[in-house]
Amino acid sequence: MSSCFEAKKAAQVAAFFCKKAGGKINVVKLVKLIYLADRDSMANSGSPITYDSFVSMKLGPVVSEAYNYIKGESVSKEWDDLIADRENHTVALARKLTDSDDDELSKFEVKVLGSVWNKFGGMDQWDLAKWTHDNCPEWEDPKDSSSPIPYERVFKWLDSETAAARSEHLGETQSLRRSLAKK
Repeated sequence: MSSCFEAKKAAQVAAFFCKKAGGKINVVKLVKLIYLADRDSMANSGSPITYDSFVSMKLGPVVSEAYNYIKGESVSKEWDDLIADRENHTVALARKLTDSDDDELSKFEVKVLGSVWNKFGGMDQWDLAKWTHDNCPEWEDPKDSSSPIPYERVFKWLDSETAAARSEHLGETQSLRRSLAKK
């Protein structure tokens, strides 16, 4: 697990997309949208929104920790408060959202989420999987397995000239976040 991953913040991101989708959303579509939001945030700010671990899977890049919550393999009060258990191939909002249900998200992050929804919200999970295969060169087909996608590889494809510096800066930011979380 990424030590900087925050279940509450990831749940708020998932809730944002569930709400935009009318209250429930396909699991594959959701993990793609979260990945694309993290990727877009990295391109524009140098940091992901969720600090999730990325992996290559058969259907493209996936946010690993959020996917574990969706599958019920990880559990937290914050996640369960916003996102209902997976049923068939969808997740839904656990309740009606209030204005404070996005308090972990900055205005910039909400703007990124809205932009990702505007660009990809009309696609189904299969179109999104194909889009990520074709447009996210950091994804490498793991066949019937999974393999990590390091942040540095994402930065390399976003902006190869600054990939190493951005990756180093993100590593320093993660170290600081871990230190602060221990206090």
